[in-house]
Amino acid sequence: MSALKDRLRSDLTAAMKSRDEVRSSTLRMLLTAITNAEVAGKEQVELSDDQIVGVLSTEAKKRREAATAFDDAGRAEMADKERAELEVLVGYLPEQLGADEISDIVRAAVEQTGAAGEGMRAMGKVMGVVQPQVKGRADGAAVAAEVRRQLGA
Repeated sequence: MSALKDRLRSDLTAAMKSRDEVRSSTLRMLLTAITNAEVAGKEQVELSDDQIVGVLSTEAKKRREAATAFDDAGRAEMADKERAELEVLVGYLPEQLGADEISDIVRAAVEQTGAAGEGMRAMGKVMGVVQPQVKGRADGAAVAAEVRRQLGA
C-alpha cells in the first residue's frame, strides 16, 4: 500500500470535515486520476509513491497550463480556481529543483555521456540520463531548455 495514497485519503477526509471545498475537490480529482492510472493497462496495478508523484506532476502541469490559458482568455476567476488547485497539488510534490541545481545535473549528464560538442544529436542521450534524476522535482520543459542551452543549440 502506498504511503502517499494513504496520506491523500486521510487529508481528503480532514478537508471534508473542515468543509474546505477547494482542497477536498482537488484531492478527489487527484485520487480519481490515480485510480484511472491504476486501471489503465490490461491489468489493475497498485501505483508506487514514485508513480503517484508522476500523476501529481501531470495534474500540476495541467493546472499551470489551464491557469495560463484562462488568463489569456480574460477569465480571471477560472484562472484563480486553477491556481488554487495547483497550490494544493504542489504541497504533495517533492521539493522542486532550482535553476542552478537543474544546470548542475545537466552539466554532469553531458560529461557522463560525453555529449559535449555533439549538439542536438545528443539531446536524447542526455535527457535519458537527466530525466530519472529530476522526475517530479522539475518541469520537463525547463530541463529540456537547459539541455539545449548546454548542448549549444
